[in-house]
Amino acid sequence: MERPSWDEYFMEMAELTAKRSTCMRRNVGAVIVKDKHAIATGYNGAPRGIKHCEDRGGCLRQKLNVPSGERHELCMALHAEQNAIIQAASMGHSIEGGTIYITHQPCVICAKMIINAGIKRIVVKEGYPDRLSLEILSEAGLEVEKIGE
Repeated sequence: MERPSWDEYFMEMAELTAKRSTCMRRNVGAVIVKDKHAIATGYNGAPRGIKHCEDRGGCLRQKLNVPSGERHELCMALHAEQNAIIQAASMGHSIEGGTIYITHQPCVICAKMIINAGIKRIVVKEGYPDRLSLEILSEAGLEVEKIGE
């Protein structure tokens, strides 16, 4: 058996984390890594103590036929990247200079959080229909690296 690279290893962790997602549209997982150590993980789902969409009778964005990548404010869930950043903060871990592995390219909201959190590298497996996200990340000097294609 061939040993996975560090990028493959941490992306597999992000894929496993995505399996905890409660989102009815897209299961996303994220892992924040610093110095080859996983610092925090996150998946997309409703905030603590809030009903998941399946318990609310479905996804509001689906019911309204909102295209993917638009109207994030209508979503009940926190995104995987948001949950990972929050988890790191609540545990007192600095993620400045770290890498985030995400199963999907971040949306514009998460891109802004990643920039301000000081994350220096973004590795994704799949894209996401949010061009503004890529423009903002590029302006901040961050590139989205795709692996696993």
